[in-house]
Amino acid sequence: MIETYAYARAGLLGNPSDGYFGKTIALTARNFRARVLLYPSARLEIKPSKADMPVFESLQDLYATTRWRGYYGGIRIIQALLVRFMDYCREQGFELENRNFTVEYETTIPLRLGMGGSSSIIIAALRAVSQYFGVDIPLPIQAKLALETETKELGVPAGPQDRVIQVYEGLVYMDFARELMEGRGYGEYERLDPALLPNIYLAYRTSLSEGTEVFHNNVRERWNRGDPDVVNAMKRWADIAAEGREALLARDYDRLNRLIDENFDLRQRIYRIDPGNIEMIETARAAGASANFAGSGGAIVGAYADEAVYRRLEEAMRRIGIAVVKPVIQKP
Repeated sequence: MIETYAYARAGLLGNPSDGYFGKTIALTARNFRARVLLYPSARLEIKPSKADMPVFESLQDLYATTRWRGYYGGIRIIQALLVRFMDYCREQGFELENRNFTVEYETTIPLRLGMGGSSSIIIAALRAVSQYFGVDIPLPIQAKLALETETKELGVPAGPQDRVIQVYEGLVYMDFARELMEGRGYGEYERLDPALLPNIYLAYRTSLSEGTEVFHNNVRERWNRGDPDVVNAMKRWADIAAEGREALLARDYDRLNRLIDENFDLRQRIYRIDPGNIEMIETARAAGASANFAGSGGAIVGAYADEAVYRRLEEAMRRIGIAVVKPVIQKP
């Protein structure tokens, strides 16, 4: 029996420039995880989890469940990962033994909130199948394969940040420079000491989410045609991540908080953002914390000075249906 995990993630700075040859800083939150079990069996089987079951208590249950989880469970992404894994092994000249297996998965990551729910299932499954067949894949290539599972196999628009932070774990600074991404398919990734961070919180909706595909609207199209507002914003987000790295290394938390806030304020000028997401940001800032999207909407991340601020944050967020946690960034 092989058991593997991958954890939720939060983009701290630079997001969404990762999909536009930018730079980001992100962290993992071990409070939430995807878990995969893999074991030998007579046939190859991917077992459905609750998210894959088309059985509901009522029409209202179907509606609420679909709005919360989306239209797809994890079977299709594990299947896509296995196809991509086989292609990679063939490209590298690895001969896989003819050994069938069964894959089971479960996840506690709140879905459709920009916390890396889908990519965590892929990475946990990649870890399991690699271990099963004894294939040692370098970390940057693991992140690349996880991204290609969604973009090439499933046609889902996605950036590389989620897969990188979930493969490397902890706190990571990422540079997705064009010459690196187009030349070798992955960027430069630097692990940072999580002890450099100030007090960090993660807050997320406990109600319905609209999902990443709604959020991203037409920014890609504008970037492709050279819209100066979008092009300049992507450059500034990359600079924010680079400046954030400097602020972390210097433990300059005032500067770091300004950068966290600026990251979202710039995003609000470029994207159409749901009023509920804006309310989350404004509520956190009114409580005395900095605030930025953790991903593509539905969850936010930021820093707070002390426990008094955290208690104010918890109370203010509770009133609008938002849960707040202190992310566990590394293994205790």
